[in-house]
Amino acid sequence: MDINTRIAQRLRDLRTARGYSLETLAERSGVSRSNISLIERGQSSPTAAVLDKLAIGLSVALASFFEDSSDSDPGTAPSPLIRAADQPQWQDPASGYVRRRLSPPATSPLQLVEVVFPPGQRVSLDSAVHDADIHQQVWLIEGRMDLTVGETTWALAAGDCLAMQLNQPIVFHNPGAQPARYVVALTTLSFAPTARRKP
Repeated sequence: MDINTRIAQRLRDLRTARGYSLETLAERSGVSRSNISLIERGQSSPTAAVLDKLAIGLSVALASFFEDSSDSDPGTAPSPLIRAADQPQWQDPASGYVRRRLSPPATSPLQLVEVVFPPGQRVSLDSAVHDADIHQQVWLIEGRMDLTVGETTWALAAGDCLAMQLNQPIVFHNPGAQPARYVVALTTLSFAPTARRKP
């Protein structure tokens, strides 16, 4: 499945599962109703910042948009294996960073994502998912990355691993001259589907 189609389908599914209208999600996320509609129809390629706002409005991790409930045949348990060639990739239109979903379709509390982040680029995410308890670790494999979590900046070199909770703004910045490559592991410990995000 094309990655933009996957994102469109997941956005519709997540919004519908919560009973949100386009207007409700627009109010909760700060993304315009027309933009959400375009994304759901596969007519717009959202940036990481826009997906982050939508994730916050839906009280899910940004990685949720890259899952696909149709990865297996109906009536068949999702596979615990995903081959490298089948791992979906997405490129942020704004920064050019590339994320690859490593985790197989089988249900698991843990998700793994590989990111290649271009030199000199910066991505700022609100990441304050108020209705869910989401924890994330970033393990830098190659290059350098500066991660600002809240008001604290952590300079990571190859081999370093940083743990954080997605309850405050996070800025990803590659200060080096070469691409950085890292793995993100995240898990959602709890979710309150009926809770409203406070304005």
